[in-house]
Amino acid sequence: MPTVLAIETSCDETAVAIVNNRQVYSSIIASQIPVHQQYGGVVPEVASRQHLETLNHEIAQAMEQSHRDWGQIDGIAATCAPGLVGALLVGLTAAKTLAMVHKKPFLGVHHLEGHIYATYLSESTLDPPFLSLLVSGGHTSLIYVKDCGNYETLGETRDDAAGEAFDKVARLLKLGYPGGPIIDKLAQTGNPQAFALPEGKISLPGGGYHPYDGSFSGLKTAVLRLVQQLEKEGREVPLADVAASFQETIARSLTKRAIACARDYGLSTIAVGGGVAANSGLRKYLQAAAAEHNLRVLFPPLKYCTDNAAMIGCAASDHLSRGHTSTLTLGVHSRLPLSQVMNLYEH
Repeated sequence: MPTVLAIETSCDETAVAIVNNRQVYSSIIASQIPVHQQYGGVVPEVASRQHLETLNHEIAQAMEQSHRDWGQIDGIAATCAPGLVGALLVGLTAAKTLAMVHKKPFLGVHHLEGHIYATYLSESTLDPPFLSLLVSGGHTSLIYVKDCGNYETLGETRDDAAGEAFDKVARLLKLGYPGGPIIDKLAQTGNPQAFALPEGKISLPGGGYHPYDGSFSGLKTAVLRLVQQLEKEGREVPLADVAASFQETIARSLTKRAIACARDYGLSTIAVGGGVAANSGLRKYLQAAAAEHNLRVLFPPLKYCTDNAAMIGCAASDHLSRGHTSTLTLGVHSRLPLSQVMNLYEH
């Protein structure tokens, strides 16, 4: 399998990795969380500048840590979609430059495909077909993984992504940013049955509910109304109980849909990816439910749940082994359906 140097700059992590198939030779990640915390969220222009300042040093670090030289690198890859356009351009331009200078094939990688491949990095026995539950700050989807580059989205959120809901609820509870880890920690000491919150079902025109699509906007609003009601009554807001109830509702909602989808499509494995895959409530809830139905659930190591370049390199290595390469005229896309992954390559 080919060895790939991969760059990930789709949002607020600057990451470089050198990967051969499922073996990670080096993985460098510089988080921008301390920079963006003062704003309560990611500022696109600030993110792009941080990538520019950090990337060259990370490339040098990744090469040194991998104990490889440019003659041992078979291809250069970078995330090209979806993400913040300015941030994506930094990584893509760097990758194209390296590809030209060192005369290597260039590959533009879909960020969500990277999250699917994150589980491959720790599971040597994982192969398609399987169901991917992708839960991050920007995306919440159920994806039927048929083969490299062959995906069918079976369910998704109609509004806020799960990670986005965590951030927004943390903000309204005045807990800080990013919201996911803070709420997860706080929920450990709370009562998840303290408050009944809506799961966010999607009604179908002919009656009933969509089995795999969901919504988190209403859940976020329900938490806001709950807090307002408690404050109106002059009661102190029990933050741990609210956090635990909110987290339990999201975990229950995601689990129900993932289990139903896997069973309906005859898939025995659910691989979870994205930043929310690190959430302890989701891990506990989904693993318990899957065991009841004899389904296998796989979570990436915590270091590969959030954005990283190792997952991008793993996807790129698989594509390159199949002869897939991208042209140097490939641009970036703020949005790009996963079904269009193969449009990124010549094959």
